[in-house]
Amino acid sequence: MTLYIGREASKLWKRICAETTTEINLLVDNWKYLLAGLVCQYIHGLAARGVHYLHRPGPTLQDLGFMLLPELGQDKAYMSETLFTFIFLSFFLWTFHPFILKSKKIYTVLVWCRVLSFLVFSQMLRILTFYSTQLPGPNYHCREGSKLATLPRPHSAVEVLFINFPRGVLYGCGDLIFSSHMIFTLVFVRTYQKYGTRRFIKQCGWLLAVIQSLLIIASRKHYTVDVVVAWYTVNLVVFFIDKKLPELPDRTSGNLPLLLPVSSKDKEARTKEENHKLLNGNSVDPADWRQRTQVNGKVLEDGNVHADNAMNGA
Repeated sequence: MTLYIGREASKLWKRICAETTTEINLLVDNWKYLLAGLVCQYIHGLAARGVHYLHRPGPTLQDLGFMLLPELGQDKAYMSETLFTFIFLSFFLWTFHPFILKSKKIYTVLVWCRVLSFLVFSQMLRILTFYSTQLPGPNYHCREGSKLATLPRPHSAVEVLFINFPRGVLYGCGDLIFSSHMIFTLVFVRTYQKYGTRRFIKQCGWLLAVIQSLLIIASRKHYTVDVVVAWYTVNLVVFFIDKKLPELPDRTSGNLPLLLPVSSKDKEARTKEENHKLLNGNSVDPADWRQRTQVNGKVLEDGNVHADNAMNGA
């Protein structure tokens, strides 16, 4: 028994070491994209912090979701954050499962490059939207009479650049349309829908996304329009951006393409290769790109020898 456990532990350690080496090589090639995605996360947080200075509390707007869903109250408002934390941590851990499990379908670095690209485009649209019109926040700390509903004017640029995480995120106001929680949730669920292997988990993921939507509205953190707009905007963003990015490589092939679409030189090389295939038959071996002669509708090899034989009836 002890020998078996020791053998399995040795295999696991070798798997972790091999996977770490592979991911480090990918990180060296794609660190710029990951860094850019993380910087955009900070910019998004900075924009959400900035709109809080512009927020002015007022009467809560009439909302269909508020009429249909009972209000959870301040003592139960944590439920939506708890579910979101569970979804976030579950997806985060799943992206690192190739380091442990034998079933390796994804590369962690490449998956996070795609996820960050989806998040960045969605968040840029979100920033444009909530800066266009500031709505009175429906959350408890954003209503009239709350000291947190408005922020005093900053005294320095450092105060603006300091996001005050996580308090500034949890008690922000004004960044409403559309929901940032739903951006992360839908991006994570759609990513697992494409690259995950467990059908049951995929179904549970979509169910949790629906429950997350209802909890956000019931806890009065967002208006219903914030959630509805997030559902179709994020799905459209992921659909179109995913078509522009190259597909993740097959782990069994060992090919590691770049994250971004192929360059114009690569496209020209691929076009020439396809033209060779059309002219010379179906062979994909570059050594088989020999000059061929067409006689009486037939493609012949080795030039004039075969041509003469064909013409003489041989």
